[in-house]
Formats: sequence, C-alpha cells, structure tokens
Amino acid sequence: MTIDDVAAYALSLPQAVETLKWNHRTWAVAGKSFAWERPFSKADIKRFGSQTPPSGPIAAITVADLSDKEAVLAEHPDSFFTIPHFDGFPAVLVQLELADPHQVEQVVLDAWLCCAPPTLAAEYAPQAD
Repeated sequence: MTIDDVAAYALSLPQAVETLKWNHRTWAVAGKSFAWERPFSKADIKRFGSQTPPSGPIAAITVADLSDKEAVLAEHPDSFFTIPHFDGFPAVLVQLELADPHQVEQVVLDAWLCCAPPTLAAEYAPQAD
C-alpha cells in the first residue's frame, strides 16, 4: 500500500479534503484531521537508538481514544505501531508497505467516523457495513 492509496481511500469518504499541515499531506473532514503522512523527524529517528526505524511511507491515523489505540496496536502488530511522540495521543502509525490494505481502510474509515459531524457520520455509517 502507498500513501497515494491512503489518499484515494480517504478522499472517497464524504466531505473529506486533502490539505497540507506541517508540510505533509493531511486528510480531514469538517476541519478535523483524521489521517496524515508522517515521516520521521530527526528527533524520532534518534529515539529509535540502535533499532532501525520502520521503512517506507508511514501514515498516522486518528483513533477514538487510547483504548482504541491499544486495540488497533494489539490486532495489527506487524504494521501498526506508535512512537514516544504519540504517547497519550489518540493516533496510530502504520508502515504502509507491510500493511493489509483492507485493515488500513477500516482504520481510516473509523477515524473519519470519529471526526465527521455526527449527522454526516450517521448518514454514512450504515453504508460502511
């Protein structure tokens, strides 16, 4: 999966738009970001120490809360992960080249549902099943 695949899926969701935030592609609904491109900063790479950072394109995806974050990380440990910068923040990172596209799409959809206005989410949610 590529960042362009994430973009295509995110933009297929109602009222989703692509913007630039921190010079990275970001997908939002009603002004709330639900997914974004997240390359590692120098500080992130330094925190990996002797470990090799995940390679390839990385996306960050919003989750409803920290318990959902833990659930996503537990369900998909081979491709979804977090870093210290995201401690206490309701979002996960995904190494796209290792990820199952259907899993990524489901997490992006859940993120969109969390960020969309309730009436829009309610209108779309039955179609999402």
